[in-house]
Amino acid sequence: MTSLPPAETLALGDDLPLASRGDGVPGDGVPMVKLHSVRLGLGRGAARVEALKGVSLTVARGEAVGLVGPSGSGKSSLLMTLAGLERVDAGKVCINGFDITDLDEDRLARFRGKYIGIVFQSFHLVPTMTALENVALPLELAGASDPFDRAARALERVGLKGRAGHYPAQLSGGEQQRVAIARAVVGKPPLIVADEPTGNLDEDTGAAIVDLLFALRRDEGATLVLVTHDAGLAARCDRTVRLRSGLIDNAAAPLGQPA
Repeated sequence: MTSLPPAETLALGDDLPLASRGDGVPGDGVPMVKLHSVRLGLGRGAARVEALKGVSLTVARGEAVGLVGPSGSGKSSLLMTLAGLERVDAGKVCINGFDITDLDEDRLARFRGKYIGIVFQSFHLVPTMTALENVALPLELAGASDPFDRAARALERVGLKGRAGHYPAQLSGGEQQRVAIARAVVGKPPLIVADEPTGNLDEDTGAAIVDLLFALRRDEGATLVLVTHDAGLAARCDRTVRLRSGLIDNAAAPLGQPA
């Protein structure tokens, strides 16, 4: 495999010297995700397990990719790695053309806030904040203008205009996941990642959440990478990537590239 180009400092935004260039200046010709020989170990000492064993993966812009495989195969570890939530032991992680492998925690957090929307299986809403406040939170942390107006519009898009003032405990599981999705997309990130987004929901509610995710992906032109055990959900993706024992078992070529 061709080695990645040397990294160089690149400033993003008014005050964000965020990342290093991994595959050139972001644009249509640069993949949204490019992992090169990524290794990741979890745990310590004798309990340490190698979750990813030299994984390489490219995801094109605008593509929807489903990560599938048995429990313990490395799906969630791979997703957390490309979301910048796990530090790799070796290899390169490039998102939107930027090498994020060695960013410090502060710059990595700001990079995620700008480029990556994350949807968790367990929602991860702040229980003492209303739906509106939860969705506005990442905008406030980023210093964005009109965070509550933008959060209100995001809640309306996911069908929760009338629930903005409710706390998570006052919402159903499906409504909490909708709040989580609104929070993930409110900043219009080019990459959305979702870890078992329907795992805690009943079949009908899960189907509605899937429809919502794919509609938002279509409307925003975002790239979507999700982990799922749901064969129907995986079938809706442009392609699936199967993992087994920390390795990619099969992966078709990204959209627009030869196999």
